Formats: sequence, structure tokens, C-alpha cells
Amino acid sequence: MNTRFGAAAGPFLIWVVAMVLILVGWQLLVWVSGLPAYVIPPPALAFSTLFDNWPRLSVLTGQTLYETAIGYVIGAAIGFVLALAMGQIRVVQRLVMPALIISQAVPIVAIAAPLVIIFGFGLMPKLIIVAWIVFFPVVVNVLDGLASVDRDMLNLARLMGGGSLRTFAIVKLPACIGPLFSGLKIGATYAVTGAVIGEWTASSKQGLGTYLLTANAQMNTAGVYAAMLLLTVIGVGSFLLVFGLEVLMTPWRSRSTAPAWAQWKPAGASTAA
Repeated sequence: MNTRFGAAAGPFLIWVVAMVLILVGWQLLVWVSGLPAYVIPPPALAFSTLFDNWPRLSVLTGQTLYETAIGYVIGAAIGFVLALAMGQIRVVQRLVMPALIISQAVPIVAIAAPLVIIFGFGLMPKLIIVAWIVFFPVVVNVLDGLASVDRDMLNLARLMGGGSLRTFAIVKLPACIGPLFSGLKIGATYAVTGAVIGEWTASSKQGLGTYLLTANAQMNTAGVYAAMLLLTVIGVGSFLLVFGLEVLMTPWRSRSTAPAWAQWKPAGASTAA
């Protein structure tokens, strides 16, 4: 257990170093360009604005985070279930996949307007926009995982007495967990974008997206950058949260033995080598 979490700590440390380097690069850009603070404020000014306005920004951050989290869970759940259905029933895949591709070709901003007409200004359009962004990478990655299952493993499971349901649970489902988390990580980085777009087009409650527009209209550049910092924290934090969950859910990637639930043998099978 300690080895597994120790191995996972490396990528987290790299993320911290990367964030520090970005801040250093930001400060160097301010010094080298000589641009005034109302164009590119230094990091210190952006953080100062963030802390000075934190009582208000904390409420707005909570609203945006709520929209992002709920929409993300809905999109991921729909994408996963749909991918399983498409992977198991080829007719469903042939019928649904073209519609999915067409839906992703439509700009998300263009989708927001009809959603407001249908559902009005409120939470529902924002959740749909976030879910719309999240579910497609989940569907595609899970389908790829199901398609890459070793046919010899499937045949072996059937020869050992595994029925369709048990073969699916023991062989197919674990094979798509890795691709599933790849899709979840992609969705985690884009989910906050969907929440912001939703706030721009269908907001009845203020969030970081509406604050960003207001600060930009008021030429409050430091406020714009402070909101960008918070949105970045939400996006990166979401990615790291999914990454940490992936480490917990895929322990076999860091150890040579299979997990207990995967060490299945049919009833009456011999344990001899």
C-alpha cells in the first residue's frame, strides 16, 4: 500500500513543480514585456485580489464547483452506461455512434441557446452542457477498452465455465477500467469549461463565469486573472482527484498479483498447477 501511494506521489509532485514554473513564467513575462498591470497583472496582484475578494469569490466558486461536479457525474454515468450498451449490442453502436459524432460537431455555445429556450435560465441547462462535454470522451475510451479485450481471454473464460454475465464482469469490465479513467480525466479538465459556458448563456445564479464577464466589462483585469486562477484550480484539482481515484481503483497496475476479485475460478476447478 505504501509503495503504491509512494509511486503515485511522484506525479503529484511534478504537478506542483509545473504550477510553480507557470507562475514564475508569468512573472517573467510581466517583467520582460513591460506591459502595465491593467493588461497583465503580476501574480502577486492577482492573488492579492483573490484574497481581498475571497468572501464573495468563495460563494461564486462553490456555485461553479457544484455545477461542474453534478454535471460531471451525470455525463460520466451516462457515457459509461451508453458505452457498455454499445459494446455489448452492435446494433446499438451502429445506430448511436453517428449521432454522437454529429452531436460533438455542433459547437457547445450553439447548443446553449436552444437549451435556454427549452429549459429556461437555471441549473438544468448548465448541467446538460457540462454532461455534454464529459460523456463523449468517456464513451469513446470505454468502447476502445471493450474492443481491445483479448479474444483468447474471452475464449478461455468460456471454456472454464464462465457464462456471458460472468465473463463480462471478470474479463471485459476490468479491461475497460483503464480506458474509462482516461476518459474521466479528459472530462475532468473540460467540465469546468462547460460550467463557465453555461453561466455565460443560461445563468440565473452568479458563478465564476459571470464574475469573469463582469470583471472584464469593468476593466478589472486583476479580478479577471483571479477568477482564471480559481477556474484553473478547479480544473486541475478535478483531474488530480480522478487520478487519485484511478490509483485506488487500479491497484494491479503497481503490483504483480491480481486483485482478489479477479482471482476467480469456476466451481470444482482443480487448484493443482
